[in-house]
Amino acid sequence: MHTGRSATRRNANGVRRGDCKMTFTYPAVIVPHKDDNGFHAEFPDLECCYADGGDLEDTLDAAREAAYDWLFLELEEGGHFPETSHPEDIKVPEDGFVRNIMVRIKLLPDSD
Repeated sequence: MHTGRSATRRNANGVRRGDCKMTFTYPAVIVPHKDDNGFHAEFPDLECCYADGGDLEDTLDAAREAAYDWLFLELEEGGHFPETSHPEDIKVPEDGFVRNIMVRIKLLPDSD
């Protein structure tokens, strides 16, 4: 019986590899904006990867999209994925918090 799941393995970076899809989880530091109800999200492990949103839900969606774009580009350019920071090593502002963001990238087979 097929359950819709593919066999997966997790490497040292927390990357799960399976049948044509990869799953990544990276921590994002979330900080509320000072001047409105929005939030800023920044990934300490993904250089120059950040997002903003008008509320927490929008920020998390934008963060997931930013991480997807960063990881997809890295995959196309050779696939060097940074190690995931340990929670105790992440510097979090007093008014901030950390949220793990999961991204799934579906890989299409080469058409060669």
